[in-house]
Amino acid sequence: MMENFGFGTQIRKSPYFDATVRWGAAAFSVYNHMYIPRDFGDPEQNFWNLVNTAILCDVAVERQVEITGPDAARFTQLLTPRNLSKMAVGQCKYVLITNANGGILNDPIVLRLAENHFWISLADSDILLWAQGLAVFSGMDVQIREPDVSPLQLQGPNSGRIMRALFGDEILDLKYFWLRELELDGIPLVVSRTGWSSELGYELYLRDGSRGDELWEKIMAAGAPHGLKPGHTSTIRRIEAGMLSYHADMDPDTNPYELGLGRLVDVDADITFIGKEALTRIRDEGITRKQVGLVIDGERLRGPNTVFWSVVKDGETIGKVTSAVYSPRLDQNIALALVSAEHAVLDDTVTVMVRDVPVSARIVDRPFYDPKKSIAQAQVA
Repeated sequence: MMENFGFGTQIRKSPYFDATVRWGAAAFSVYNHMYIPRDFGDPEQNFWNLVNTAILCDVAVERQVEITGPDAARFTQLLTPRNLSKMAVGQCKYVLITNANGGILNDPIVLRLAENHFWISLADSDILLWAQGLAVFSGMDVQIREPDVSPLQLQGPNSGRIMRALFGDEILDLKYFWLRELELDGIPLVVSRTGWSSELGYELYLRDGSRGDELWEKIMAAGAPHGLKPGHTSTIRRIEAGMLSYHADMDPDTNPYELGLGRLVDVDADITFIGKEALTRIRDEGITRKQVGLVIDGERLRGPNTVFWSVVKDGETIGKVTSAVYSPRLDQNIALALVSAEHAVLDDTVTVMVRDVPVSARIVDRPFYDPKKSIAQAQVA
């Protein structure tokens, strides 16, 4: 095992860390105070592996906030403006967590395991502390903790075949954004048909961290005949799909309406949630910024942006590029940007300051590929 990954014990390692190093992880980032593999070689090859066969990704950094107790459903609703009143046991929902100003603190998946048992599967921010703090003053009877749960993502067109090899035919009945509690050779799991790729895919939530290495190897062995490769979440594919990355495309100063996510906000429902008053006001008054897609001219980008690039129109800065990458499938530089609402005009030409060099770009709709998510929702054969 390589010994040169180390920021001290305050950066936690996942149950799959040693396995990912064995299988070729060459670089790591930090997400939710944990290591996440970000390099298994060429990121374009990782993209093609994802869209042509399948990849297995260590996403144990998607930490769970577990909410239990008699008031669990009411408290979970307090966290999000999405109406959860009809959420069934066994269902998953993509939600936003908002603050009192309507700003976004996280964009997790909520899983309902039982009537009074929820997991919030986090993007990169400290929602455990936020939820525990709210609980103290909420007057509700809830218990909030981080359980021993560590997800893997199995994503790509062959993921269904691999899941069938692992769990049998019955797994093919699992519907998009639903979950099932299962065991694999005694390894306790929650399996959901979700993932951060917009491809056909599954997440396997390991409920016993001591068996992480074993689980990884079992999946890789089952996937070998189907072209499974170790991999990492693909920046290329997620920008193609218009999928958002917390801290990049949104933060506490960004509201859902700016991102076109008004469908995840129900200010008219008879529900109580943090930020309801502010979000009602924003909806009624309108937004001053809006997220758009961009196709950026010039040479192909050598990698994703690591700083926000200014977007300029007629000599005036009108916004910023939040995520940008070259898509080999589309043969285009594609980007997500937040610009002033008055300048969010489809097909308009703007200038992007790419590493301080002015480059022409065109405003387009997003997502850039498979706008109806037909790939992710396809029936599994």
